[in-house]
Amino acid sequence: MTRSYIRECLVATSQSAQITVAGDPLEWRPHDFRRIFVTDAIRSGLPPHIAAKICGHAALDTTMGYAAIYPEDVISHHRAFIARRRTERPSEEYRELTATEWDEFLSHFELRKVALGTCGRDYATPCQHENACVRCPLLLVDPAQMPRLQEIHANLVDRLQEARDQGWLGEVAAIETTMAAAAQKLEEMRDRAAQPSTVHLGMPDFRRDAGRTSGEPER
Repeated sequence: MTRSYIRECLVATSQSAQITVAGDPLEWRPHDFRRIFVTDAIRSGLPPHIAAKICGHAALDTTMGYAAIYPEDVISHHRAFIARRRTERPSEEYRELTATEWDEFLSHFELRKVALGTCGRDYATPCQHENACVRCPLLLVDPAQMPRLQEIHANLVDRLQEARDQGWLGEVAAIETTMAAAAQKLEEMRDRAAQPSTVHLGMPDFRRDAGRTSGEPER
């Protein structure tokens, strides 16, 4: 059978079916069925890389460009993925929290609010730096608290001089470490203050022809 004969059969079938789109007769082309096959195969669970081999595509992006991904597909597949993951994990991880556990969870984040910003330590972990927030690398600094930190830094300078005058060498080393950390935190505050307060991430979308940038003819 020649290509022209197949096209003639499809035209005749389209006319007999009397299917219209926006009032215009729907005309089928042989390549339409290739796209339908790929879309249905991937939606039915066939791995995309296997579909690419069947279609003879050198690039996986070409195959994904054939497949029509609908919003309901994204939702249903995501829910199925979560359901499969949950069946493999201990059921007690998905039980309802008690009121006491929820209050403990909230109180943890209340304790993360400190004078110079927010503590970034993990939930249910103790403060490993004995509340020395200026030294702590987990402190997420707040640019609005820069005057407070500058005052702390100036006070450290005075304490350092006193420690040197009194010969408290251990105290000198500790104050110098804290001063270096304070200087680093001040630099972080300046950097954060210079950054925009909000970042527009845009809305994700499915491109019509995903990944077709190789210039290869469509097959």
